Amino acid sequence: MSIEKIKCNRLIRKLVFYRYLFKLRLNRFFLYNGKNGLLLKSLKDKYKNQRCFIVGNGPSLIKEDLDKLKNEITFGFNRIYYYFDKTDWRPNFYITEDIKIIQNSIQEINKLNLNYIFTPDFVSLDYGIRINNSISFRQEYKELGNLGPDFSEDILEKISWGGTVAYTAIQMAVYMGFKEIYLLGIDHNFRVTQNSKGEITVDETAKDYFTEEYNKDQENLYIPNLDNSTKSYIKARDYCDKNNIKIVNLTRGGKLEVFVRENIDKLI
Repeated sequence: MSIEKIKCNRLIRKLVFYRYLFKLRLNRFFLYNGKNGLLLKSLKDKYKNQRCFIVGNGPSLIKEDLDKLKNEITFGFNRIYYYFDKTDWRPNFYITEDIKIIQNSIQEINKLNLNYIFTPDFVSLDYGIRINNSISFRQEYKELGNLGPDFSEDILEKISWGGTVAYTAIQMAVYMGFKEIYLLGIDHNFRVTQNSKGEITVDETAKDYFTEEYNKDQENLYIPNLDNSTKSYIKARDYCDKNNIKIVNLTRGGKLEVFVRENIDKLI
């Protein structure tokens, strides 16, 4: 291939990339300056000084705990709907940000009858996936490094990616004004994990989720990186400590030791 042709191909790629950036910025302008942006703005300090519960999908999560949360304000994630036929509890806020889970579960997600469904804007803008009544947020991705992710105080501007959807929920909860944040069902432990070097570890004694059905497409999903999520939890803890926000781990067992622990049976 001639040098002229190589230069021409590079120029074309640059033009395509800049065209994509321009279109993305334009779409985001209309997205966050319209109804979607108004919905995000309406949540600012809406629950000032109240408490909330962020519910993970770990194997420690039991029906009895969900039943206790029916009158609490809660966040739920991804395939938490596998518990819906066993309890009347439903999360007030539902978040799904893993594109592989979204692609594999779009039919189930679109059947959810929930008031607030949050997804990153790339789901619709880059992948063309439409989720019924979803509220988009801009997720900022960057390599975490030793310092971990940023902690966003304004979800209208961005939400920092932290390697776990629970970190997204914590940033949302702070934005909404909650002063007490309780984590439940976040075991921080999986059968197959990777570290920041990409090294894979297998623990045959570990169970991934509260139901085997959750992980039926495991081979097509991302391998959890516990180094990244640990950095994110530390950043959340440090931010909350500095801003007089209580954040507590109610998970039954598990390996998340970043936060102080309390017993859910004594709390509720």
